[in-house]
Amino acid sequence: MDLSAVSEQIQAEVQIKQFRDFLIQYNKLSESCFTDCVWDFTSRNIRNNEDSCVVNCVEKYTKVTQRISERFQEIQMLSNENAVAAAQKLGKMPGA
Repeated sequence: MDLSAVSEQIQAEVQIKQFRDFLIQYNKLSESCFTDCVWDFTSRNIRNNEDSCVVNCVEKYTKVTQRISERFQEIQMLSNENAVAAAQKLGKMPGA
């Protein structure tokens, strides 16, 4: 089997997984903000208070998700640094 074809297939699978993950997050956001912010079903129009609630909900969700991602990256970096330091201490890494 061609290595290039395998690489392309893996890349396509990763992209599909990323898109599915995006859709899951989008659906969670939509459901959560709709449930919290849409109260009046007597009109086809969105009321001002519903509109502003949805905007605030989306902004808050986005900011929280971004902060969680940043914090996760910080923790991963610290974990990696600690693992390298521990390996160096044991004499398993060059530069010890």
